[in-house]
Amino acid sequence: MAAHARRKLAFRFHLIPDVNLINAFALPGGHVFIGQGLLDQMTSEDELAFVLGHEIEHIDHYHAVERVQIEAQLKKVNLDIVAAVAQIPISLWQAGYSKDQEFEADREGLRIASAAGYSPQGAVNMLERWTRLRDEYVIHAETPTGELSQLAIEGLNGYFRTHPLPSERLAQANEIVAQDHLPLNRPLKPFHVEYEVTSEER
Repeated sequence: MAAHARRKLAFRFHLIPDVNLINAFALPGGHVFIGQGLLDQMTSEDELAFVLGHEIEHIDHYHAVERVQIEAQLKKVNLDIVAAVAQIPISLWQAGYSKDQEFEADREGLRIASAAGYSPQGAVNMLERWTRLRDEYVIHAETPTGELSQLAIEGLNGYFRTHPLPSERLAQANEIVAQDHLPLNRPLKPFHVEYEVTSEER
């Protein structure tokens, strides 16, 4: 994925082992973070490619840098100091971008995922699922079932608050697929992730 980004940065990808974190975010310089809760919602590697492509494009198009600059001006932080980024709370990175920036990240993220050999059907499937989940748990506020815990639903609500409507994102994805003639019939890659969370004793 990173090889298809316009900016040739040393992209690094990090898992946040929190089952209730249904989100991903990017920091300037190439660091991309994804919550375990978001991974647990995925059914194909192609869906992961779309999400990572989306975050790569926030970096590629300097959205993350703009956010740092705005926050730095508000807090009078000296950006000449590398450590200054650490002064900016992590909640800022999860707060979402403008609607235009989110749509741009979706468009270009879908394109680089496809260029990297992934099926655009992954993005379509994920956005269809987000549309259904928003309808079930946000609009109709259904009682949690065994499928999703209350904390997971709160995580979903947070994700939906920081992104445009899933139905709008889905419409744009379908438009890009048709416009760019992206191969929807490309087979989806099965998604299986194994991770082990360890803690260092000091």
